[in-house]
Amino acid sequence: MTEPRRGAHASRVPVPALGETLLITLQGELHDSMAEQLQQDITRRIAHSPVTGVVIDISGVDIVDSFLGRVLAEIASSARLMAARTVLAGMRPAVAITLVELGLTLPGLDTVLDVERALDRLGHGLSTDPPHPRRAHHADLL
Repeated sequence: MTEPRRGAHASRVPVPALGETLLITLQGELHDSMAEQLQQDITRRIAHSPVTGVVIDISGVDIVDSFLGRVLAEIASSARLMAARTVLAGMRPAVAITLVELGLTLPGLDTVLDVERALDRLGHGLSTDPPHPRRAHHADLL
């Protein structure tokens, strides 16, 4: 039985792209059906777009229960199978403590403190630091 929809996007989390990276921001409580829809939307976007990375910002989430933890791990696993990396950003200390107390792990997910570091981890950073010197390639020497 399908859940009735109130509006076309009322029960969806937006999945915007920043170049080849999907940037998802979760706010407040994420109901199970919304989490499942998010997983489907992200997987679909990766399959049909040139996506190499997924950043999921959970700084606005107060509780990550076992279901949401599993969905996040499944998103990372699906993304990895389609050659995209997933980085989880903004985990609050209380959320981290709860995950440890529940014995939940998030396999396949890199975790960082904020979105800027997540983008840096994926190589799409917004940092204003000068780039690291690159090694000379054979073609550069000719």
